[in-house]
Amino acid sequence: MTMTTPTHAGRTLFVSIPVADVERSKAFFARLGFSYNPMFTDETAACMQVGEQASVMLLDHQTFAKYSKLPMADATTHALALYSFSVPTRDDVDTIAEAALAAGGTEADGPEDHGFMYTRAFFDLDGHGWQVMWMAPAGDSEGSSAAS
Repeated sequence: MTMTTPTHAGRTLFVSIPVADVERSKAFFARLGFSYNPMFTDETAACMQVGEQASVMLLDHQTFAKYSKLPMADATTHALALYSFSVPTRDDVDTIAEAALAAGGTEADGPEDHGFMYTRAFFDLDGHGWQVMWMAPAGDSEGSSAAS
């Protein structure tokens, strides 16, 4: 029996999370350098661009409830997912984490330095957990490019 590997080319990921106030959340994430796709953004939802093929939909509670058949959890008391995104340089990890804290987020963990990978984590205004990470380019197992 032959198995074929499915192709993932052209797929786009949309993750939807509930937020108490769409405009407040848009302002928070804009301070971290994120932009929004106006085609999928209105007063009830904002399509935050994370990468070329990935977006996070910030949905007000009513809009989120329309799509979820299960009760919405309180992100300040329950974790259903943790959201991680990579940045191009090690310094960007600190820049974005500090911007999150300055914009009203709270620190989840202190910096974690593994040489080849450096991370910081924070909670956004609604309590969702986010991690910013930098990973050394392939073949740089010592993280020597961290100084660049």
